This record gives sequence, C-alpha cells and structure tokens, in this order.
Amino acid sequence: MTITKSEVIIKTMIDPSVLSNYSLFDGLEKEEIENILPLMEHEVYEAGTDIIVEGTHVGKIRFILEGKVAVVKNGFILVELDEGAVFGEMEVVDIQPAEASVKALVATSVMTLSIDALGEIYESDLKTYSFLLMNLARDISRRLRRMDLLASKESPHMEWN
Repeated sequence: MTITKSEVIIKTMIDPSVLSNYSLFDGLEKEEIENILPLMEHEVYEAGTDIIVEGTHVGKIRFILEGKVAVVKNGFILVELDEGAVFGEMEVVDIQPAEASVKALVATSVMTLSIDALGEIYESDLKTYSFLLMNLARDISRRLRRMDLLASKESPHMEWN
C-alpha cells in the first residue's frame, strides 16, 4: 500500500539521551525521559505540509527533531524554527485554538506530547510534570522576549521627558 498522506505517525523509540539535549527536557534524568517516551508520538511531514492550521484545536506540544518550520499569521512569517524548537505549546497551556499556522519548510520530523499525555504524567510523576511545565514556560518566555525585541524595532520611537 502506498502512503499518500503528508503526515505519517510512527510509533518508534527515540534514544532518551538525544531528547535530553532539547530544552523541553532540561533537568530530567534519563530514566524520567524513558518513562514518558511511550506517551509520545513521532510525526514526519513533507515540505509544504501544514502541521498546524490557525484556528484549529491542536492539543499537542511538538518539538523538532529534524527539519524547519515557519510560523505564519495572516500570511506573514512570524518566525522560522528548526531543530530543538518547541511549538504548539500555547494551545496546550491555555487550551485555546491555534493562534497561527505552522508549515513544514523542508521535510520535518517532530515528536509530540499531547495534553492527555501531560495529564498522565501529572498523575504518575509530579516532578517530571513540573519540569516539563517549567521548561515550557521558559521557552514561551524566550519567544516572547524575541517577539518584543522585533516589535520594538518596528514600533515608532517615543521620547520620554
């Protein structure tokens, strides 16, 4: 059978030591990562594929293993993300529809962690859950700082007396 969909979900085991290099897993021990790996999925997207469509409910945090994506709002590229970057986190944290679309610029491989999987981690290992949430908060803060810097370059200058 030929696969015609651009999105392919692969249940595969990823080496936990590889994941420890990603900001989402900062501070977690190898064993803690091994415990949550079965809750994760591996997705592969062809270049040009929409990974997230603005206005849809996502319910998954994704982080890039390989490839590059563009975050697009109203036809404008807000940012390009590559290996190690996290996206979809806002929709998981505030449980709102996607604020922007995300498109694969090249063939892209991501790992996902669903909101349901986060709930399972919360129930079974509060320490790991806390680390994941703190790391997400740090990633969101870093992104907000970058966006503030970009906005300040585009904004008119105001003189303070």
